[in-house]
Amino acid sequence: MNCFGDLLTGERVHKAWKSLAAIVHRTPIMTSETTNQLVGKKVYFKMENQQKTGAFKFRGATFKLMQLSKSQLRKGIITASAGNHAQGVAYAARKLGAKATIFMPVHTPQAKVEATRNYGAKVVLTGESFQEAYQASLTRKLQTGATYVHPFDDYDVMAGQGSMVMELLRQEDKIDTIIVPIGGGGLISGIATAAKHVNRHIKIIGVQAENADAAFQKYHYNNRKKLDSVSTIAEGIAVKEPGELTMPIIQNYVDDIVTVSEAEIAAAIVYMLERNKTLVEGAGAAALAALFAFRHKINSRHCGIIVSGGNMDISTMAKIQTLSKQLAVPV
Repeated sequence: MNCFGDLLTGERVHKAWKSLAAIVHRTPIMTSETTNQLVGKKVYFKMENQQKTGAFKFRGATFKLMQLSKSQLRKGIITASAGNHAQGVAYAARKLGAKATIFMPVHTPQAKVEATRNYGAKVVLTGESFQEAYQASLTRKLQTGATYVHPFDDYDVMAGQGSMVMELLRQEDKIDTIIVPIGGGGLISGIATAAKHVNRHIKIIGVQAENADAAFQKYHYNNRKKLDSVSTIAEGIAVKEPGELTMPIIQNYVDDIVTVSEAEIAAAIVYMLERNKTLVEGAGAAALAALFAFRHKINSRHCGIIVSGGNMDISTMAKIQTLSKQLAVPV
């Protein structure tokens, strides 16, 4: 049993940071004078698109698996994902000597399927949607006794994700605000808990896509309704409802949640590519999109931007360019 029990605490995130230090990349922070001048703040990009597997998900998956006993690891790991979580779990399982089985919808892009297999996981393609793949994975878990690694609604996963902020605030201790993308809420829960543990005055701002705003609705309006559908180029945060464990943490520690449009996300992707020579996926660009959209309302001198991942389907680039032209980011 985890020594912290069923809690997410600053101490738990600190333990994760120490445990992961020799395993994960200590991703760099990037600065840009052009960006600073545009928004009137010092901006620090935490480049998790340069993490192993191309996204922050490797952190949470690895710390979760590190808490398991040898007998649990021998029984295997199971999850469902069509994106970064699949690759993070697959690689973490390989590093720790466990067999991973990942359920993915049948229409998952082949590049993502192959990447997950290349990290050593068994991929099961089933169902037309993520929800169908998820239900199939739960059935397999009951049949095999494998440990389920949830993409966000797990305290050890959250603690692992929060380890990046323990790094960030040692790389730049002047940061007073951190902007974080939100899907199910695992990333921002870990980050907010860690940041407030280090400095309770740091502001945490979450950002969702307008077309996938379940956490925004619940945070501001206590709307508990699960979204019927989500459709966004930021597929990494395209979640119909936040987690049961993450939402109370968000409500307790996050200072605000905002939303951004598809055009704003697309413009941020293009900006990062053209100005900073960096490829980021839609979810990874969401925090920068929020900074551009709300720069006059965000009271910050030293602002951290979480670039959560860079695993973008290149075939979508034409669509992103078209969307970005609807909104001219000031350059």
